[in-house]
Amino acid sequence: MEPYVTSESIGTKAQYWLERIAPFNQHRMQLNPDRAALLVIDMQNFFLDPSSPTFTCGGAAILPALKRLIAGFRRADRPVIYTRHVHNPNLSDAGIMGWWWEGMCLDGSPESEVHNDIAPLSNDSVILKHRYSAFYNTDLETVLRCLNVEDIVVSGIMTNLCCESTTRDAYYRDYRMFFLADGTGAVNEEMHLASLLNLAFGFAYVTSCDEVMQRLALPC
Repeated sequence: MEPYVTSESIGTKAQYWLERIAPFNQHRMQLNPDRAALLVIDMQNFFLDPSSPTFTCGGAAILPALKRLIAGFRRADRPVIYTRHVHNPNLSDAGIMGWWWEGMCLDGSPESEVHNDIAPLSNDSVILKHRYSAFYNTDLETVLRCLNVEDIVVSGIMTNLCCESTTRDAYYRDYRMFFLADGTGAVNEEMHLASLLNLAFGFAYVTSCDEVMQRLALPC
């Protein structure tokens, strides 16, 4: 099956997605760089290795843009917070997900690590999670409060699972949410676009990597 998007086509695709959701993407916000953090969700080898049964083509497509964005946040001295979705090798924390999904990403395995192109630095926060939302039974909220974050830029995979669930939970906690149309990825376009539409309607301002870079006063 051909991927719905590639790193070469994502600019054109994102413009189309933003046009499609424009009637509902009405809560336009201006990112406050002094209170912003970049959240990089589950960009792990488990999802990004083309030979993996859980390969997410949308995640591979966003890697170059996300690499630039991460570098931009670091140059602006703003936090980059990573999540890794992992499970204990004995699956004691799998729960219903162990039944729902064919494979589990096991903590400590090479597959569980963040892709080397965008690997965390020693001073980056890395949140380990066992469910879709990065807020569920983690210390993400504590980290954000300690960093005085008010604006969260969401990137990563999958658009319609972990990225959307985390965005909804953040909105409930009164964070201002900026969701990247060209910085999140799914397994197909229908799921990706549906999430962009739902989030624009009720939870986030859907935007682009370039727009965020401009707000950081950095070249795209």
